[in-house]
Amino acid sequence: MNLPRNITGRQLAKALEKLGYTITRQKGSHIHITTTVNGEHHVTIPDHRPLKVGTLSAVLRDVGTHHQLERDALVRELF
Repeated sequence: MNLPRNITGRQLAKALEKLGYTITRQKGSHIHITTTVNGEHHVTIPDHRPLKVGTLSAVLRDVGTHHQLERDALVRELF
């Protein structure tokens, strides 16, 4: 499944709320989100418009590894 090309960092943080992530803080243009589902996990997302595909892929890979989900399943669930 292809990744969305026009998603912002804020929209990604909002989409990750489905997996239990909450915005814990923001410093400059970086959003820090945290979840306690399956253990504590922190992710930093740049609040850029739009996110670069490589950055989006890296964040989704990190989240997928923590939640033990394949990237395609994760993309289907979030978007």
